[in-house]
Amino acid sequence: MSAAGVSERLDRLPFTRRHLKVLTGSGIGWALDAMDVGLISFVIAALAAQWQLTGGETAWIASIGFIGMAVGASLGGLLADRFGRRQIFALTLLIYGIATGASALAGGLAVLLVLRFFVGLGLGAELPVASTFVSEFAPARIRGRVIVILEAFWAVGWTAAALISFFVIPASDDGWRWALAIGMVPAVWAIVVRWGLPESPRWLSRRGRDAQALSVVASFEASPALLRAARDRSEPVPPAMGEDTGMPAASAPAEASPAPPATIRGRVAALWASEFRVRTACLWLVWFCVNFSYYGAFIWIPSILVAQGYDLVRSFGFTLIITLAQLPGYAVAAWLIEVWGRRVTLSVFLAGSAVCAVLFGTAGTEWAIIAAGMGLSFFNLGAWGALYAVTPEMYPTSLRATGSGWAAGVGRIASIIAPLAVPPLLVVGGAPVLFVVFAVFFVVAGAAAWGLVDKRGVALDDR
Repeated sequence: MSAAGVSERLDRLPFTRRHLKVLTGSGIGWALDAMDVGLISFVIAALAAQWQLTGGETAWIASIGFIGMAVGASLGGLLADRFGRRQIFALTLLIYGIATGASALAGGLAVLLVLRFFVGLGLGAELPVASTFVSEFAPARIRGRVIVILEAFWAVGWTAAALISFFVIPASDDGWRWALAIGMVPAVWAIVVRWGLPESPRWLSRRGRDAQALSVVASFEASPALLRAARDRSEPVPPAMGEDTGMPAASAPAEASPAPPATIRGRVAALWASEFRVRTACLWLVWFCVNFSYYGAFIWIPSILVAQGYDLVRSFGFTLIITLAQLPGYAVAAWLIEVWGRRVTLSVFLAGSAVCAVLFGTAGTEWAIIAAGMGLSFFNLGAWGALYAVTPEMYPTSLRATGSGWAAGVGRIASIIAPLAVPPLLVVGGAPVLFVVFAVFFVVAGAAAWGLVDKRGVALDDR
């Protein structure tokens, strides 16, 4: 079975229970990732007081994890293109789940920093691999929406982190340890992912494993709903096996991609071939700017509120309310991305993020802080959903995980810099100057989004 045949058959399918299993299986892993990142922002605020840490030391707790993310994102994509999406996805969950649980036992800053690096290593590799994995199953006409829904699991995880932090961390001096111990859950979930989800048939076909690719596609075509529909019409085969379903067609079958480069250097160099040069440059710029503003703001919001005079419980409560606005942001982005397209949706949500960043930095009352923070959550996380949807679409199957991983890796460089930049920016001009800087990065990202290729409704491997 050719790669083009795999793509055509997958794109003709409706959204089935098998798709839902892939989406939720990956999404729960995604939510657990978000829970870990969210937890550390609250843990930093608690440790700063308990361990009497300086601003620079607390910044390093965040940044060392992002150093691990940068390495993990770059390696994870390369490994997923070589060994498969499912295996690397499960391995990344296992690494960061164990490291997060071990972090709960840390007795000092040095040990915590080492463990946070390994947490970041697993976390950084997981996100681009998961988005690539899900995008390769989703039918073309709803692919963007499915990936935004996948990203929406981030809000579920961050909300869980806020709830855990609100109820667990302030309860005792060891509250932050119990909060991190919950991060062991991904280690168990890795087993479910490894054995419960299929490998990407697009990847299998590109690797010459046609029989396995055929088996996976057939399992999706054999969905009970499709079989019932076929029986009702007295059809001998499921609709996606070749019958006309009346469903909107995707695009013409994709032409075959060239064989993937044999070496790591070759795969990375291929991202800068003339065909991909502009989209790679713009994609990396968007990822860099969005990471800088998002992690610079959200990792530090609890600590900034404490510095402004709010106690730990109140600060965590504000952050929990702000976090809840992420879910409607994802919902609106999931709808608009198939109506407006990728570039327009991404740039509009980045513009909204810029406006809300300025409003949050200049807010002077509790209600203004909450309203501006909710707006920032709404637009920023909607932008994240659109960015994760568009990223895997920039490259063919042979380079998809590598391209997604390296874009995320470049973004993680910004997430390393941002937490370190926050303390000196706060000294220079306080929250107003800090959030104006974040707004500028959002504006630059919005402009760079127009250099990306919009593939709404187009088969994944169309060049």
